[in-house]
Amino acid sequence: MSGTAEIYDAVLSPGKLELLRAWIRHQSWFDGDPTRLEQVTAYRFVDPDGEVGMEAFLVSDGARTFHVPVTYRGAELPGAQDALVGTLEHSVLGRRWVYDAPADPVYVTEVRRVVSHRDTAADHLAVEDGTVTPSPVNVRGGGDGATGDSDADAAPQVIRVISEENDAEADRPLIGSPGTLSGTWEDADGSHSAVFVVVS
Repeated sequence: MSGTAEIYDAVLSPGKLELLRAWIRHQSWFDGDPTRLEQVTAYRFVDPDGEVGMEAFLVSDGARTFHVPVTYRGAELPGAQDALVGTLEHSVLGRRWVYDAPADPVYVTEVRRVVSHRDTAADHLAVEDGTVTPSPVNVRGGGDGATGDSDADAAPQVIRVISEENDAEADRPLIGSPGTLSGTWEDADGSHSAVFVVVS
């Protein structure tokens, strides 16, 4: 299991969704109305060193669901200006620099580990009262790819526009297949499963 992510009862300025809407509108994979985006759910990973926060959002504009993993840092990540989503003020942790996760080496290392070890997302620990709850998204790594080889320098392919179709003949990665990070979640429309990340 990927450990336990500490969740603070904190005030954020701007809010996470506000920050994401402003950034997503400029991304090549998004051509909708960012004002319609709402959070569906999210899951987390844990930095073994306890320095970098990692959270992956599923947001929807009512027609499509988008997968947006980010990292939170207490200082700027050198050389990653192009991947900066923005900054926010956290009432407990102070200023946080938010980055598009595939550009952050801590995220890349952790998502590769989760996939390789067939691990899961982190549980959530409410810091104020010590309550631990399971991840709202049932995430599972599919194990190493078919060859067992992995290019540690290659960035993982984050699936941005979520598709629940699982058709190998359409050249889509199969849910739960080797080299993938897949997830299952619930919303008002029922249960959904999809591939989130593919690693080489």
